[in-house]
Amino acid sequence: MKDMKTAQRRLEGKVALVTGSSQGIGRATAIALSRLGAAVVVNYHREEEAAHAVVDLLTAAGGRAIALQADVCHVANIRALFQETAAAFGGIDIVISNAGGQVPLHPLTEVTEEEFDLGFSLNGRSHFFVLQTAARVVRDAGRIIVTSSSATAAPYPGGAVYAGAKAAAELFVRVLAKELGPRGITVNAVSPGLTESAQMRVGVTQDRVDAVVNMTPLGRVGLPPDIADVIAFLASDDARWITGQNIRVGGGVV
Repeated sequence: MKDMKTAQRRLEGKVALVTGSSQGIGRATAIALSRLGAAVVVNYHREEEAAHAVVDLLTAAGGRAIALQADVCHVANIRALFQETAAAFGGIDIVISNAGGQVPLHPLTEVTEEEFDLGFSLNGRSHFFVLQTAARVVRDAGRIIVTSSSATAAPYPGGAVYAGAKAAAELFVRVLAKELGPRGITVNAVSPGLTESAQMRVGVTQDRVDAVVNMTPLGRVGLPPDIADVIAFLASDDARWITGQNIRVGGGVV
């Protein structure tokens, strides 16, 4: 049986890369992994100040962390991000492919080619190439986790591009889990429901927030730590027998 100290630091000696971790779920995930002992790379695209604030928070608490800029919509950026992470900490054990983005809500018949390409670049293609690079770099017995969305199980009008891209990412997870199983690497997805964040407040009307709350058995929207704690569990040895799965973390709405 693990003693309490070992349980609390069960990611000691591990190196984690979290894409899109300057805010929201990614930020909460970086904090959760650091508290469990992992060295953490906080990846950001544009929010440099916010990313360095996360690093300051983690290091002030005794953790090891650095911030690295990369736009994961570009494969060359992804490759460089992994190389810089491995160079900084000596290798990579945990990859959280969290970066993504909202796209305009339009009926499927009105989606433009540009909107389709943007949505799949942000929420499908980026995950694919993060997963591909992780598969090549992550050490044996590592953990790879993708942040998907409850929209793949509960689609809504106007969300075809977003939900479709996330659904593709979930399938990538299932395939890669089979391919990496012989190396002891687990690959899973986590699908949050509506989760409180600055991005949510920009892209979601209050009427929709109220409607989701009314449908949710637990009676509220999610908070970033609600999702991050599940991701941290999947990143730990406690989840060693879970792979190829999609864990829905939405308060019971789906």
